[in-house]
Amino acid sequence: MLSLLVVVLLCYLIGAIPSSLWMGKIFYKVDIREHGSGNAGATNTFRILGWKAGTIVLLFDFGKGLFCTTVISGLAWYIGDGPVSFYANWEVESMLLIFSGIAAVIGHMFPVYANFSGGKGAATACGMLYGIEPVSISISLALFLIVMFTTRYVSLGSITGALIYPFSQLTLRYGLDWDIDGSIILFTSIIAAAIVFKHKGNIKRLLEGTENRIQSFKPSKGRINEEHSTA
Repeated sequence: MLSLLVVVLLCYLIGAIPSSLWMGKIFYKVDIREHGSGNAGATNTFRILGWKAGTIVLLFDFGKGLFCTTVISGLAWYIGDGPVSFYANWEVESMLLIFSGIAAVIGHMFPVYANFSGGKGAATACGMLYGIEPVSISISLALFLIVMFTTRYVSLGSITGALIYPFSQLTLRYGLDWDIDGSIILFTSIIAAAIVFKHKGNIKRLLEGTENRIQSFKPSKGRINEEHSTA
């Protein structure tokens, strides 16, 4: 039990690193939460700080989830007597991946370093899901890109990708007989649902027709840089 608690705490603390917030404050002297959508995530970073800062934040947030499921989860075997499954039919490895990934995503959404005001968790969840099972999340990523480029709505792409994810895993397991533990399908579906829930404001704006759209796919300098150049 001790090993699991330590790993979960580490994954939360890693997931809670507010990359967009620190990027804005350290290099641009702005609080990203006070600009654009107010969200401390990669999309708002692209919009406000430009493509260079946005790319760094996106990769960092993705890496947090991937690192926690592929590296930090394995530390449990070296702490105390190692991890023990909560019940006999639950595979220990699956349990570790699930709790490590969920802790990282919760950390990103509610970071202790930033008064528990974080992002929507899409990039971190994508990273952690790649660490757990890469095929179904690749399907979601492809769908995200298709929706984003055709509609110019990043939020709609994220929501669509999250919604399709559980169905991809169910198809792989029951349609193609892939060996995917049922607990992984259940808990990653909860993560997908949480991502959709965190987009509730975007969903409202989409329905009202007021959601921000990508005006151009050319590398953006960011609103902050544009304001400085015209000042």
